[in-house]
This record gives sequence, structure tokens and C-alpha cells, in this order.
Amino acid sequence: MTSLPTYGFDELCALVELPARTVRYYIQMGLVDRPDGLNRGAKYTTRHVEQLLSIVKWQGAGLSLERIRELLYGNVETVPPKRQVPGSIEVWSRLLVASGIELNVEAGASGLSPEELRTFFTKVLGAYQEAKNIKGEGSGDE
Repeated sequence: MTSLPTYGFDELCALVELPARTVRYYIQMGLVDRPDGLNRGAKYTTRHVEQLLSIVKWQGAGLSLERIRELLYGNVETVPPKRQVPGSIEVWSRLLVASGIELNVEAGASGLSPEELRTFFTKVLGAYQEAKNIKGEGSGDE
């Protein structure tokens, strides 16, 4: 049986190219699991590397640490909606499907990446066109 690779703290920081202070902060905040073992015997595994790389990726995409925590550990559907307070900022995407039909998506709460949102909008437009074509075929307006 082969054992999984383990890393010391300095090795972990070098692997993910983050300062030690940042990695300690993420562990303290609960974004990254605590190490296996204590003090000098503390070891980190590929699980820790993957958690840190996910955080780096999502921060690069502009997500807050709070949102990253939800993605890592929380079921997004069960997270209670945040109360809007005066001065809060939200980013919305609006798709005008046709006259009188629009779709609004709150980017942060949707859990969709920009690419996934574009795909979703494309499919909504396609579904609208398909529905229009079906209506036109059965109406005898040919």
C-alpha cells in the first residue's frame, strides 16, 4: 500500500505560491483544514493543496472569502440569503430575451462562473426561439 504524499508547512506554502502568513490566516479562518498532527509533526496533504489552490482560483475570479467558504463547505442552496442593507453592492446580469421578457441574475448568489452564465443565457434565448417556432407552427399562420 502506497501512502499519500505529505508536506511540511514551508513546502505547502511553496507548492501553492502563497506567503506563510496568508496560509495561516486561511487555516485560522477555517477555509483550509487544520494539519494532520501538531506542532513540528504537522503534515499537510494534497487535500490542503487543493483547498488552497481553489481559494487562489476563486479569489482571482473576484469572489470574497465569505463566498469561498460557502463554496468549499456550505451547501449553497441551504445558505440563508443575505439581508440587503443600505450601501450593499450586488452585481447583476440582465438578459433581454424579447420585448417584455427579461431575465435578471445576481452573479454572486447564482454560483455560476461567467462562462456558465453565458451558456445559460444562450440556452434561454434558444428555448425562447424554440417556443416561438412551436407556437408559429401550430397556429396555422403559414
